[in-house]
Amino acid sequence: MEIEASLKYIRVSSKKVIGLTKLLKGKTAAKALAMTRCISSKSARLLKNLLMSAMSNAENNSNLPASDLVVSSMAVTDGPVFKRFVPAARGSAHPIRKRTSHISVVLKKIESD
Repeated sequence: MEIEASLKYIRVSSKKVIGLTKLLKGKTAAKALAMTRCISSKSARLLKNLLMSAMSNAENNSNLPASDLVVSSMAVTDGPVFKRFVPAARGSAHPIRKRTSHISVVLKKIESD
């Protein structure tokens, strides 16, 4: 059984989140949650909240204990880009791209033999 959770329109670049998602894939949900609590970055805080949401979805909607869950996949895609301009020298303007991203996580029940 697969449990999904997602965050959309997050104000962080997808490049900054992808490195963390590679670390968390394949880990148990409890271990992945502990890893995100040790890392001090905005993307780690967002992934911690997303994992907690997915774990509570599993417990409340599917009656699965959080100890039996493993992170099967995490996907990060680019969201819309806010385009802004900042004043520059001699009356010109430089563009600024404020990137957003969409993050989704899929938790799977550990197969017990």
